[in-house]
Amino acid sequence: MSMIQLFITILMMVIATQLTRWLPFLIFPEQKAQPKLLNFLSERLPFASLGLLVMYALKDIQLTKAPYGASELIALSFITLIHTKFHNTLLSIGLGSLLYLFLFNFVF
Repeated sequence: MSMIQLFITILMMVIATQLTRWLPFLIFPEQKAQPKLLNFLSERLPFASLGLLVMYALKDIQLTKAPYGASELIALSFITLIHTKFHNTLLSIGLGSLLYLFLFNFVF
């Protein structure tokens, strides 16, 4: 890319980033009530995105070949247990990831 093309690309990224940061505040000011659809989506999308992440993480498990997804199942159960007990997302993800890596690399 030439310097002008690079500058234009960076400028467009800056404009797009700033638009996505400020546009919601302009469209939905604090004094105005939010639409019902927006409230509905804000309540349900976090759970839907987490479900999608879990499905993506488990999509390549082969249940017909050893170890039959044991490391994934153990790590997922551990994450559920830790999150239920402590209600700390970073703790449950961090410890679950470490357990999964340990199981995958050294046990199974």
